[in-house]
Amino acid sequence: MKFVSTIVGIILFVLFFGFALKNTQEVDLHFFLNYELRGPLVLMLLAFFVTGAALGILAVTPTVFRHRRERSKHRTAIEALQSVARGAGTPPQPDSVNTQQ
Repeated sequence: MKFVSTIVGIILFVLFFGFALKNTQEVDLHFFLNYELRGPLVLMLLAFFVTGAALGILAVTPTVFRHRRERSKHRTAIEALQSVARGAGTPPQPDSVNTQQ
């Protein structure tokens, strides 16, 4: 399986490298307030891809932390229930009988 993933990685690298070599022409990116950015097309695409990935990770971060917090609460509850169940395995001790009235 590792061999197959290595081959797939090499093929993807060659494809993306060929894509980068074919798209080296300059492009203009126009922003508001007449701000303009010039650069190779492949670098513009890479910059937007990296920015999108970073924003996606930032968007998911609160959810990941909430799930971790809930998991620790559930784990604590499970450990408490397991300790009670282990204690229930021993027979109960008889109550003392008070015959004096």
